[in-house]
Amino acid sequence: MTAQHILVPTDLSADADDALEYAMQLARTLQARLTLLHVIEPLVVGSIDALPATFLQDLEAKITDIMASSHARVTAAGIPCDYTIVHGVPFQVIIEMARTAQADLIIMGTHGRTGLRHVLLGSVAERVVRLAPCPVLVVRAPHPPAPAAQ
Repeated sequence: MTAQHILVPTDLSADADDALEYAMQLARTLQARLTLLHVIEPLVVGSIDALPATFLQDLEAKITDIMASSHARVTAAGIPCDYTIVHGVPFQVIIEMARTAQADLIIMGTHGRTGLRHVLLGSVAERVVRLAPCPVLVVRAPHPPAPAAQ
């Protein structure tokens, strides 16, 4: 494998953080650079007017802080890195970013949903695996998913 540019999409979850750790280890070994990506999904709200005027600004500011912190962690480890935050449908943005950034590899986490939750919520990772222009490494968290509420 000769990956020089690794795209690491993150939904800011613990599973995505596990994938970032894996990506950092691989980037060190391959002397590759990382691009961290977070996609802000369109809001599905009955009435956007019901939200405070600053809701989206506050959300973007928090996401930016988290992404900047992840970026700092990667660069402190001596790995070249950049990050971007984009609005859109996650799997579509990830695939387009992989194309435009000419990523050699995508490394992403998965929540490991099964059954009805998988059918209803779908899987971003599954769609990316099927449609990506480059290899995709899906990192399953070492910890089991929390049991569904009954």
